[in-house]
Amino acid sequence: MDKPERSPHPSGDNRFKLLDRTITRHHGAGNALIEVLHSAQEIFGFLADDVLLYVAQALKRPQSQVYGVATFYNFFRLKPAGKHTVVVCTGTACYVKGASELQHALEKRCGCKFGETSKDGEVSLMQARCIGSCGLAPVAVLDEEVGAKLTAAKLLERVEAWLGGGKGAAVGGASAQETRETREEAAP
Repeated sequence: MDKPERSPHPSGDNRFKLLDRTITRHHGAGNALIEVLHSAQEIFGFLADDVLLYVAQALKRPQSQVYGVATFYNFFRLKPAGKHTVVVCTGTACYVKGASELQHALEKRCGCKFGETSKDGEVSLMQARCIGSCGLAPVAVLDEEVGAKLTAAKLLERVEAWLGGGKGAAVGGASAQETRETREEAAP
């Protein structure tokens, strides 16, 4: 006996059909909530209220549970991400070596708090409890590239390169390869 197909989303957005494939692959099981939310974020870019409601209905889960999972894990975004992302490590080593100064400088320059995106949509500011590069503290991840032993000036230089429209130099003048080599040298 075939399962009846869900009616199309009222918005007519075909991305919901892609999300349905993930839901079907997991047989609509409620224990697949995190996997379905990952797919939804990949498809839509972030988890809007209508997407969370759709997932709750499709998996027959309470809306509060779906929202609770989406807000508990910092991987999930409830708002669109910026063109560029800065994740500042706030672990003990980074904090002791100046992560809070990095955060304050970024918030002032971008005009938004951590967990938000600048009004122009260019930069999203995020924080992580630890990214595992304690020997390189303070550390930030800039568009998936690790910046080591950062100062506020070095970090703002990179952000200015983004906002100025140019590609900019790597953080602190070090290339991605040099950053990887430094990280490997610091590893035990």
